[in-house]
Amino acid sequence: MIMKKRNLKKHLRDLNSNMAQIIDTNKYIEFVRQTTSPASSDFAQLLTRMTELEATLDADVPRLLTAALGVSAEAGELVEIIKKVFLQGKPYNDETKQHLLREFSDVMWYLAQLCIAMDTTFEEIMKINYEKLSARYPEGTFSVYHSENRADNDL
Repeated sequence: MIMKKRNLKKHLRDLNSNMAQIIDTNKYIEFVRQTTSPASSDFAQLLTRMTELEATLDADVPRLLTAALGVSAEAGELVEIIKKVFLQGKPYNDETKQHLLREFSDVMWYLAQLCIAMDTTFEEIMKINYEKLSARYPEGTFSVYHSENRADNDL
């Protein structure tokens, strides 16, 4: 919906007024401290949790951590290139496409780390995804309704 000029000016005035309010950052920092898990705020607790995962639950902690940090970092690099193409005028040419492919390949390397950590294959992951989306979209095509109204077990 396109906002009329008068409504837009009022909206911008309201935004500026809200920004001028004083925010108590000390209270917010205390809130953050109180809502942070022990493993996120205490190194000993983090080591205990990682040891528990590795020793008693058979989690491949180093590879899971490598995959999580690596996928997010490399995906950020991929997104940065796409952002520059869409929003900052970066040319979408062969050089940019090659750069995208190189960053995409880095994402895949970290996803392979996750496959190793989870003792699975790309094929198994694609099968799981296919089954999940086939259940969500029984007609075999995207639907806004099914996208927004998922079954309880549809993650």
